[in-house]
Amino acid sequence: MQADNVRAQLQRTMEKFDIELVSLSDERKLYINIRQALVCGFFMQIAHKEGEKGNYLTVKDNQVVALHPSCGLDNQPDWVIFNEFVLTTRPYIRTVSDVKADWLLEYAPNYFDLSTLQDGETKRALQRVVNKRAGKNTQRSDGNGAESRDKKKRRKE
Repeated sequence: MQADNVRAQLQRTMEKFDIELVSLSDERKLYINIRQALVCGFFMQIAHKEGEKGNYLTVKDNQVVALHPSCGLDNQPDWVIFNEFVLTTRPYIRTVSDVKADWLLEYAPNYFDLSTLQDGETKRALQRVVNKRAGKNTQRSDGNGAESRDKKKRRKE
């Protein structure tokens, strides 16, 4: 089985460089760690959901694509990593896994640097994540002082 060969090769490499071999018994954490590792290597093959029609926009090329019917996901996550770009009657991405936007900022900070990203939906989506991480609520600000009113309400409570 090819997966066993890959695992054995990785184990030999880790032993050669005296890297501790760690296994997880918690399957949920295992799959999260695998997806995080994929982000580290395939960070240029990310797409994010655009609108409600189920379309995605690739970060690298700004291509509008759809999830291929055989992709295996039963939902439409906000962010996905993909292995294949397939052009049939329309552009599709296949072999996908859902990822978290936080991971993009954490594991590929130079590639997803907001100061160098082209203006567009990808940059706005990542900016919302950065704002959320910083505790800012940009959606509440409507230019009419709603944000400051909300802060005052919170102080009173």
